[in-house]
This record gives sequence, structure tokens and C-alpha cells, in this order.
Amino acid sequence: MSYADKMFIEMCRDIIENGTSTEGEKVRPVWEDQTPAYTIKKFGVVNRYDLRKEFPALTLRRTGIKSCVDELLWIWQKKSNNIHELNSHIWDSWADEDGSIGKAYGYQMGVKHSYREGMMDQVDRVIYDLKNNPYSRRIMTNIYVHQDLHEMNLYPCAYSMTFNVTKEKDSDRLTLNGILNQRSQDVLTANNWNVCQYSVLLHMLAQVCDMNVGEFVHVIADAHIYDRHIPLVEELISREPLPAPKFWLNPEVKDFYEFTREDVQLIDYETHPQIKNIPVAI
Repeated sequence: MSYADKMFIEMCRDIIENGTSTEGEKVRPVWEDQTPAYTIKKFGVVNRYDLRKEFPALTLRRTGIKSCVDELLWIWQKKSNNIHELNSHIWDSWADEDGSIGKAYGYQMGVKHSYREGMMDQVDRVIYDLKNNPYSRRIMTNIYVHQDLHEMNLYPCAYSMTFNVTKEKDSDRLTLNGILNQRSQDVLTANNWNVCQYSVLLHMLAQVCDMNVGEFVHVIADAHIYDRHIPLVEELISREPLPAPKFWLNPEVKDFYEFTREDVQLIDYETHPQIKNIPVAI
């Protein structure tokens, strides 16, 4: 059984059985027909994945790893905020007529800041510290920039990564761990998408910094299931989990900026059928 499936099933059951409802309250999201999009939610969900043991892709339904990686590289490598540089259409609803989502996500990753070592953006700062100051407790990114929120077409959901390096017993190799902080998550549409993305990111950074990959910790402040998603989630978590896939990352790539979506593969990835026509609240 895939551990990611087990974690997902337990999380969804907990939200449905023990969560609180926003029905009747003032909420921002609406459905396409303009009716309020209410949720059942849990506060402070924390999930841990040991990437040394398996890659946490769901088998209950397929997670599109190529599209996940494409969006991840759009934000972290291209540092882009324009959907014309993204192969999928997941951001189309939040883009303006020029394709921009404003000063959000990739834009913030690419802003250069002044450090003692010189001018660097957040991604380059992380890579620099992992290579030169691996035991620093200050290796992190943050894209929830209050002064720019009014110029973002969507406030960042997954907004901060904190990296921490440890050393395995009886080994000279360092291990890279990471925590993703997320203010809000639509569990059905985005949970495993984000889990896979940032697990891939840890694998990539570990490889280019000559480290082993370790734990990925996912912290969600508001983990919610939308009212119209509940029947879909209940059907999904009734499925029988399959074995986890094997993860492959092109070992020839040693520069983070040279990775492409083709450098990531899930081998022996068997899944149940995809859930189609999921309504999305905006």
C-alpha cells in the first residue's frame, strides 16, 4: 500500500467526520453559477513523508507528474508569473489579458535582494546556502509579501519553504529535509499535486547540492473539502490503495536550472481511474 494513499484517506476522513462547516458564513469563493462555495475544514493539518522510503504519489487516482513538475519549474526555475510560459491551463482563471497573474508566485521568487554575499533572488539564496552554509537554520523562501498582495491576482496558497540539513548516522553524506507551509488547500484538487511538486523539488535540490533526500513535511493551516466535492472524495477514499511507484530523476543534471519536466519519471505507476469534471471554486 502506498503510504501517501493511507495518509490521504486518513486526512479526508478526519476532515469529513471531525471538521467544521462554513455553510451560511461569509465566504469569498463561489461556484461557476455564483452560489457560495462552502467547505468542511480542519485547522493545522501536518503530514510527514519520508522520501527515502517512497515517492508520495497517490494511486487512488493519477497525479500528472509532468504537469506538476512543469508548474514547479515555472515558479522556481523560470520565476515566471505569466501563463504563456506554462504548458497547462490551471492558472487561466486568474490571469489578465496579457497572461499575467500579477506580482505572485514566480514573480516573488525572482526578486533580487541584497545580502552580504551580494544580490540574489530567493532560489539562488537557497542553493547558495545549501552548498556553503548547510547547517544554517535560515534557509527558507517566502512569497507572501504583504506590500505586493494588492497586485497579486491570487494570494499565494503554498507560500513558504523551510529547508533543514541533517547528517545520517554512520555516513558522511548530508540529508536535505523541507517543510512546506500552506495557508489554505482545496484537498481534492490540490493536495497530492502540491505534495508531489515539493517532493520533486527536494529531490532536485538534494541532487544538485550533493545530498541525500530526507523528509518532506506539509503543514496546512486550512485544509478543506468543498461541499460539492464531498461525494467525489468519499468515492475516492473508498478505493483500495496500490503499491507506490518508483521515482526517477535524471542523474546527469547537476544544475538546478537545467532540469526539465522530462527529467522526472514515475516508474511502475499504477493507479485507479481519474476523477473527471471536478467543479472548481473561484
